[in-house]
Amino acid sequence: MSDISASTRRTDGAGAGQHPGTSSFGEVGASRNSVVGSRIVRHDAVDKAGGVLVYASDYFPRGALVGRVLHAQHPSARIRRIDKTAALSVPGVVCVLTADDVPQNEYVSGLPGRGSDAGDKRDQAVHQILVRDRVRYLGEPVALVAAETEAAADQALERIVVDYESLPGVFDPIDALRPDAPEVHEGGNLLCRWAIRKGDIAAGFDRADVVVENTYRTQFVDHAYLETETGVAWVDENQVINIRVGTQVLEHYRDVARALKLPDSKVRILCPSLGGGFGGKEDVTVEVFLGILAWKTGRPVRLEYKREESILAHAKRHPFVMRCKTGATRDGRLTALEADLIGDSGAYAYLSVWVVYYVTFTVTGPYRIPNVWVDGRAAYTNNPISSAFRCFGSLQSNFASESQMDALARELGMDPLKVREINYLRKGDGISTGDPVRSEVEIAEEASGLRSEGAPSPPPRADKGKTVDGGGKVLTGRAVAASFTPYGRMHWTHDTAQAWVGFEMDASIVIRAGAPDLGGGQASSLVSIASEVLGVDPVRITVQAADSQLTPLSGTTTASRQLTMSGNAVLKSSREILRQLKEVAGDLLEAPPEEVEVADGRAFVRAFPEREVELATVVRRMAATGRPLGNLAQWNAPAGDPLDPETGQGRAVNDYTFGAIGAEVAVDRETGEVQVRRMTSCFDVGRAINRTSVEGQMEGAAYMGLGQGLMEEIIVWEGVTETSNLETYLLPTSLDTPDVGTQILESESGVGPFGAKGIGEPALTPASTAVALAVADAVGMPFRELPITPERVLAALEATKKCTGSI
Repeated sequence: MSDISASTRRTDGAGAGQHPGTSSFGEVGASRNSVVGSRIVRHDAVDKAGGVLVYASDYFPRGALVGRVLHAQHPSARIRRIDKTAALSVPGVVCVLTADDVPQNEYVSGLPGRGSDAGDKRDQAVHQILVRDRVRYLGEPVALVAAETEAAADQALERIVVDYESLPGVFDPIDALRPDAPEVHEGGNLLCRWAIRKGDIAAGFDRADVVVENTYRTQFVDHAYLETETGVAWVDENQVINIRVGTQVLEHYRDVARALKLPDSKVRILCPSLGGGFGGKEDVTVEVFLGILAWKTGRPVRLEYKREESILAHAKRHPFVMRCKTGATRDGRLTALEADLIGDSGAYAYLSVWVVYYVTFTVTGPYRIPNVWVDGRAAYTNNPISSAFRCFGSLQSNFASESQMDALARELGMDPLKVREINYLRKGDGISTGDPVRSEVEIAEEASGLRSEGAPSPPPRADKGKTVDGGGKVLTGRAVAASFTPYGRMHWTHDTAQAWVGFEMDASIVIRAGAPDLGGGQASSLVSIASEVLGVDPVRITVQAADSQLTPLSGTTTASRQLTMSGNAVLKSSREILRQLKEVAGDLLEAPPEEVEVADGRAFVRAFPEREVELATVVRRMAATGRPLGNLAQWNAPAGDPLDPETGQGRAVNDYTFGAIGAEVAVDRETGEVQVRRMTSCFDVGRAINRTSVEGQMEGAAYMGLGQGLMEEIIVWEGVTETSNLETYLLPTSLDTPDVGTQILESESGVGPFGAKGIGEPALTPASTAVALAVADAVGMPFRELPITPERVLAALEATKKCTGSI
């Protein structure tokens, strides 16, 4: 295997080889600076490294009450009675609240994608804030407590008497869709249905020389962020509820206001740096609980989930059952795909509708398939709720689509990478929804570049494709998995983001944007963009982020959208300020504005760089002449009509990130243990705003994918979560993770600033699949279910032995 140390490569596309910030960026705002694409130190790096960065869990207001949540102890039950008398008698207990104490005890969300056979014709889903009478999953919130001390709060929880009547439950999504299944909600258990109909599916299979059909299953996965759900709340002198909380969505202040029937303006959410989110803090977690307790008591309240409580209560990655039937000609060209996809939503809708939508149109993988027939459904069950998780469905669909490509290669006796290369999407090709890919597609280069770093030797049939070392004890396997992942919201949602950029009198800069930073460098990327355009050293730029009342709203830090949305808003704002700056500098330098350049804290004439003026002088002149020193900009993502509800044809999202990951594994044939020896990640990021951050996202995603491919699983039996803490929920440690090589391509064709694409989620999409396919290559037997535990490896080895008579 060749060296897989970190490297970067540029494509030969538009702008390749040009100095960052040159005229390849077009319009006003091109500069001579070189911040974008470099490795500047992130604005919070020193504080993080020194352990002084403040998170939501680090706030302990003086006199704050301790908040606690009582969670239901049954997955399906009716509450006959709640008696809080004994709990209220505990010394130090200030309040015990139930559903009757919440003015509007529900969240309401829309339900697009409900098929004609959904049974219940409602177009909304209602989620209880606190259970009133019907428990639908183990851990559902039943009551809130606020007390002077932790001991008093815990004692009060123990003394709340809840009289439950156990009810029949349903715990398998396929069973849930049967007509006689117990109903989780009135009207049936079908939450949503999405359909893709492209071409003629029957004709597509008639053309096929080879057809493979398999069923794949993925598991419940926990986000396992270091910082559990935490926050503090208080009511200020203006009767505004202030909530400092780790969240991916500032706009949850509206949910708090609705629960209390207050004006939105009476709730403020502040989000410090997050100790991890990965989608698990996209839904409301503790924000509403904190707001209710602070409002009811008039006191500051602090609430922090314990690890067991966090695992029990927050949403998980959706388990999916995916049946896929794929046809190809003898030379490896895909002719048809038929798929039936069922996701387990758990007890409530949350974001399941959208996750299933993403799974439905990405199950084709990054390939040209002329005939497609896909049905994607989500079912209510009495299992833990499922919702957003990094990759938002494309990870699950990738496992199915890439496994099918390897299955076809085995049947055809072809190199798996050759089969992929024949079918890769190209710019202008239509995906399953018929929408053409508008950005550059470098996936063939990405995958072929990994051939020597992770690809199996062709053809990997059941008894071939594995090598043995270590005296016959260790089997070695290699594989490459390719992917395409949407970034940004759905095309028809009219997504917007605002940002404000302004000069101080000394020519330092403040950026204000309501973009929670999950640790991926979302805020630091805004610094790079403003620095690039306005020629100010990044250390002289301050970011004020994530305050719902004092920063412009930028939308959710989800869907790998913040770089595109807030980044473009900052870029737009910075370019308007630059225009004003050049006009004033032109007057000072006696030159036309179009001949003025800005860089390194100065303005100068392009043809005569010795004619210069300090930016601070220009800024002071702007102020003296009444020019604005700041600008508020809004960037609107391209938007249009939704998909056709019957065929799924139309524009799904605005763009995709393409990439591939190669993996090499060693399998112990005696114990079934898998060691991942090497991984290499290669993606077209459009433009790397901060090269170090991009590499960090790619490396971290590879590690996360390794864990989800081999060991991570929330085990649920009859609705009961049996994996209750980080002792039983297995996460990869430094001893399990190899060095990850990164190869960065830059086509500059994305919809983000300077042609950037989202990478935070896309870098994870093929990671667990690459590991799974490498293990399959080692043992000579495909895997249809994640995670690939030692027990499953040993079973596969035994099956291989029976098939071949040897191993």
